[in-house]
Amino acid sequence: MKCQKCDRPATFHITDLVDGEPSELHLCEECAQSFLTPSQEEAQDVEGMPAMAGLLAQHLAVGETADDLARLDQRACPVCGITFLQFRKQGRLGCPHDYVFFEKDLEPLLMSIHDQTQHMGKVPKRCPHGADQQTQLIRLRREMKEAVTSEEYERASEIRDKIREIEAGFREAKGES
Repeated sequence: MKCQKCDRPATFHITDLVDGEPSELHLCEECAQSFLTPSQEEAQDVEGMPAMAGLLAQHLAVGETADDLARLDQRACPVCGITFLQFRKQGRLGCPHDYVFFEKDLEPLLMSIHDQTQHMGKVPKRCPHGADQQTQLIRLRREMKEAVTSEEYERASEIRDKIREIEAGFREAKGES
């Protein structure tokens, strides 16, 4: 989709309710910056938009300089390889590990959008039973690997025991012994 003010690709898709009717605006990053910091005259011309623009300005400039944002955009997930710039353009992360890798940068965004940093909704019916345990196993295995790398063998053995407990629970649930 192209920017509505110029012909560059739109990376910001803004939907606002004005008098109960949805109003969509598709902008590139530069046009979004100028839209979010309108002049006094423009701010008075666009009814209802300044409040939304202020909220989006907080998302764009969370106190980061252009250099900080450029450094952040270059960071890439070690598992799937998605960069933060790709996430900002697509609006989608590449894998579940991105939430951990970009946690520090995603948390303020999630708090301002959802007022929560943990999923509070329903679990899909087709979701396999024990998905929470699978996630916990992944986290524990990563922690165990980090403990071994930092030569904290006692902590690694404690984590290994937790992993074995969870795996034993899986076997019992399946009817294995």
